[in-house]
Amino acid sequence: MATTLITGGTVVSSTGRARADVLIDGETIAAVLEPGSVLLGTELTSAVDTVIDATGKYVIPGGIDAHTHMQMPFGGTEASDTFETGTRAAAWGGTTTIVDFAIQSYGEKVQDGLAAWHEKAAGNCAIDYGFHQIIGDVNEESLRAMDGLLDEGVSSFKLFMAYPGVFLSNDGQILQAMQKSAATGLMTMMHAENGSAIDVFAQQLVKDGYTEPYYHGVSRPWQMEEEATHRAIMLANLTGAPLYVVHVSAKQAVGQIATARDNGQNVYGETCPQYLYLSLEDNLGAEGFEGAKWVCSTPLRSKHEHHQDQLWQALRTNDIQMVSTDHCPFCMKGQKELGVGNFTKIPNGIGSVEHRMDLLYQGVVNGHISLERWVEITSTTPARMFGMYGKKGVIQPGADADILVYDPNGHTSIGYEKTHHMNLDYSAYEGYEIDGHVDTVLSRGKVVVDDNQYLGAKGDGRFIKRGLSQYLI
Repeated sequence: MATTLITGGTVVSSTGRARADVLIDGETIAAVLEPGSVLLGTELTSAVDTVIDATGKYVIPGGIDAHTHMQMPFGGTEASDTFETGTRAAAWGGTTTIVDFAIQSYGEKVQDGLAAWHEKAAGNCAIDYGFHQIIGDVNEESLRAMDGLLDEGVSSFKLFMAYPGVFLSNDGQILQAMQKSAATGLMTMMHAENGSAIDVFAQQLVKDGYTEPYYHGVSRPWQMEEEATHRAIMLANLTGAPLYVVHVSAKQAVGQIATARDNGQNVYGETCPQYLYLSLEDNLGAEGFEGAKWVCSTPLRSKHEHHQDQLWQALRTNDIQMVSTDHCPFCMKGQKELGVGNFTKIPNGIGSVEHRMDLLYQGVVNGHISLERWVEITSTTPARMFGMYGKKGVIQPGADADILVYDPNGHTSIGYEKTHHMNLDYSAYEGYEIDGHVDTVLSRGKVVVDDNQYLGAKGDGRFIKRGLSQYLI
């Protein structure tokens, strides 16, 4: 098998950093060595097939985006990124593993939903991928089917407290699913918003003539997120189920998660780049229909209420454990514009899979998080949270050689016509300037991005069978 040596760089983990060389044998990391190590009297640089010079750069485990929606049907259309285009864009941005959501729709069997997502992804992904399972119809049959998910390498499932008539589970259904979670060890993931109340509020706004994208955010106030988060935590407390709250955007929801964790409960939360950088006023409130670009759920929050500051703080204090993207892109033309004249018809979603690693590194530059915490929230914790640690999320012997060489002295200008590879006709982060650059990306030992060139291929990625969470207390 081919051997590769990454030399001269600073290896950064969730616990520290050190100058070291990384030796790769085939698809796995063989050793982490003192710089300039020799083998049988020969310098390793002369003994390997390929040398990657990482002098002055950071060498970190490849990013893991544990919340994506490739080719997801929504609102009469489908997310614009396929597994091929979305995983290629992820690779460009330094992400080497995604965990997408297979969907069981109402009236469908869980096994059929999972099989449909395998069919979409197989042979199309540029990087490795796994699946969570959306349980959109909690009934006796689907509860029985959950017993077999772990054998399929799916160790987490998602429920919705939002979207009545599409995905929403009532409290009784959530209780039953969480009982199954407690019995099997599967992680319960929750979209925590009070969807029934939100729908009434949204209908009232439209009836009164408030139809612009801005009112998408108004119709989903933070109280609806805090209430649902608290309710999910109480049901998890009752059943003993581990709970992971997705796309947390409101500081009040963070408070509910922090309190539960302080009480010793297995409750976790993720946030997303959009909630750290974008706002109700500046983005959803853009002139005309432009705000539709930033319609997502949970919604962007008011900058005047300091949600962003509290989310960054929660990342520092581990009240929020990680950052995923909820990548679910829809083009303005032909998709977002379905909601012209009625914000409730705008497909919900933002494309971020390509920019997560850069945007979070800018958080390091801006003093929000440490370099080690950057690695932890983008790679190591996702691997631990979702049963991949040891093979993913770490640079150590025996791990998959998923590695990002990042240049802190480089620069990245984000924009539709600059660093954009997603299948999307705009950039949600147009004009953002990043004080760093993704230089080289390896997926299982293969260089897939190097020196602003894409060297990967469709089908490079493999399905990852995940185990139970390695993060529970």
